[in-house]
Amino acid sequence: MKQKFVLLIFIFGVITFIACKQNSGSETKIEPLTDVTAATEMLRKQSEGKKADIGKDKLSEYGFFLGNLKDLKPSEGVIPYDLNTPLFSDYAHKLRFFKLPEGETVSYREREVFAFPVGTYIIKTFYYYNNENEKQEGRRLMETRLLLHEADGWKTLPSYIWNDEQTEAFLTVEGGTKEVEWVDVTGEKKNVAYSIPSQVLCKSCHVKNNELTPIGPKVRQLNRDFTFATGTQNQLLHYKELGVLTNLPDLSQVRKTPVWNDPTSGSLHGRALGYLDMNCAHCHSKGGPGNTSALHLSEFETNEFNMGIGKHPIAAGKGTGGRPYDIVKGQPEESILLYRMQTTDPGEMMPEVGRKLQHEEGVALIEEWISKM
Repeated sequence: MKQKFVLLIFIFGVITFIACKQNSGSETKIEPLTDVTAATEMLRKQSEGKKADIGKDKLSEYGFFLGNLKDLKPSEGVIPYDLNTPLFSDYAHKLRFFKLPEGETVSYREREVFAFPVGTYIIKTFYYYNNENEKQEGRRLMETRLLLHEADGWKTLPSYIWNDEQTEAFLTVEGGTKEVEWVDVTGEKKNVAYSIPSQVLCKSCHVKNNELTPIGPKVRQLNRDFTFATGTQNQLLHYKELGVLTNLPDLSQVRKTPVWNDPTSGSLHGRALGYLDMNCAHCHSKGGPGNTSALHLSEFETNEFNMGIGKHPIAAGKGTGGRPYDIVKGQPEESILLYRMQTTDPGEMMPEVGRKLQHEEGVALIEEWISKM
């Protein structure tokens, strides 16, 4: 009892100190107040005898970027990358980087993400352009997420929320929401209460075979050109020339995921499967959390029934939208898959996390794909 009382007094003292510090002229305007949350969570975990999965207080403290933090100019050893078909996140754009331990390399793997060494960081920043048609009007950085490969596997660090001044991103454990507005490519003004996931929720999408894993950096997604500081080059060749990628076959032998909204990059079928692979297959695949549904949406899947064609759902509940099959050939309006992409009901929509808006263009792609089966 005495030990618990002392612990409570200590927690109260830490929170009081942080609160006073925040009211002493700090310009941070973040909701929720992340420092108090992080300190309290860390102390709680320590009191339970668990290791505290808490990162640094500020993003700048990692040294990932040079100069003005908001420019996200990578430091030496921090390597940018992009994907052919990214995950939809309420129309947010993403800047992606990975940082290997000095002297380490990644090895080629045909289907899975790179075999990153222990000590690797994956860094992903979410942002919106103020105007999609006038990008010189600037952008608003929302959050930065980190994955760290430790000796016992990958772990998610708490998200870092950018302040309104865009000068710093601060650690948060519990997540939160931030309102954002932008003008889309059609000239329409849009807005969303952008969701910043908690550390626990962030883990929910990154599990495969009961282990945490990255989702995006697979060779088929990275097989594309990117404009580096040294010029435009295929990403995989660039990494090979840097000496950080080993065992890369000739590019003609490397699979390439089509760009979902570029008809010149692949067939309608290939683009649809590429979209579903990135947005759905981290759950709906063998070893994924959604495996029990028997719906497999990997772009490697060739069995029509496994893809949902003519398949009754196993446990979709009201998420069926009153439709009998996952996919009905030629009838997108009768297909559960399309309904779950269209709805924004939290109890019915898919993916379950990471979006509040319907991805209108993605829905149109899958609708066309089903209608032309």
